[in-house]
Amino acid sequence: MVAREETHQGAGVPPEFAAAVASLREAVLRPEVYCEEMPAPQRIAPHATALSADVTVDGEDVATGRIVVLHDPAGNAAWDGTFRCVAYCRAEIEGDLATDPLLTDVGWTWLTDALEAHGAEYGAISGTVTRVQTESYGSMSDDGGSAQLEIRASWTPHDVPDLARHVEAWGELLCTAGGMEPVPDGVAVMPSRRGQRGAGS
Repeated sequence: MVAREETHQGAGVPPEFAAAVASLREAVLRPEVYCEEMPAPQRIAPHATALSADVTVDGEDVATGRIVVLHDPAGNAAWDGTFRCVAYCRAEIEGDLATDPLLTDVGWTWLTDALEAHGAEYGAISGTVTRVQTESYGSMSDDGGSAQLEIRASWTPHDVPDLARHVEAWGELLCTAGGMEPVPDGVAVMPSRRGQRGAGS
């Protein structure tokens, strides 16, 4: 997995941001998670890097998402810091689960639990959890309905420049949302080449 630096407004790359980008490459993700770099959004911050990922189980994509790391050396009052992580997750869910009134609360807990489980230190967290249910009609009625859960969140990491734990927590969120069982305590995660494609390149 390779994260690249995006620098805007003609600024050089601050050493702290370069170290943060390097730390993303140290994140260990489950073999079902295929992670790769993607273009970072511009104009949000002077420096940014981004990763995208898909979670595949038995040849089927069960979740997808992205994480963006923003850096403004001058600080940002809304962030309460100089770095910000922005994450997105979307997963297919069962139709009956979409009607569960506790679904959004549970979805948000998946994120906070993952951050805490990986020891990622953070603050100023905010976000939304959205359920989307689709029904098909007419000539598409045979397709049946579908339902998705979307989680959008941002938080200020307090343990910069080492952000590997934040990426690992995001990867766990994708797996949990995709319906995967957690890795039992004491069992090491052995990422496959697919899950870490591009590492060292």
